Amino acid sequence: MSTLNLISLLIMAAFYMFAGVSHFRRPVFFLSITPKWVPFPKIVNFLVGGIEIIAGFLLFFDPTRSYAAWSIVILLILVFPANVYHFQKAIRKKQHILFTAMRLPMQLLLLYWAYGFMS
Repeated sequence: MSTLNLISLLIMAAFYMFAGVSHFRRPVFFLSITPKWVPFPKIVNFLVGGIEIIAGFLLFFDPTRSYAAWSIVILLILVFPANVYHFQKAIRKKQHILFTAMRLPMQLLLLYWAYGFMS
């Protein structure tokens, strides 16, 4: 693995582990952007956080890296409706519209980034 790929991998792992821990440290924020149709939102929030922590950790190891990247891709797809909901909520409240709008295409970049570690 090249130095650049290693740095990218370390940043990605840290990013997802930090995001996962945030689900446990600030559940109120994540619950506020969870769509109303999500069943058992508290449990789902903690599951997402746990998956992010585990996937971030598993990125460190060659034998599990591809599985971790796949789980990140699947997770990003599954949480995309929450990001759309958050954007719609921001429009209604007229707050944080630019930030939430930028998150939507950023999902594509995060997908592409994880895709790079799938093989």
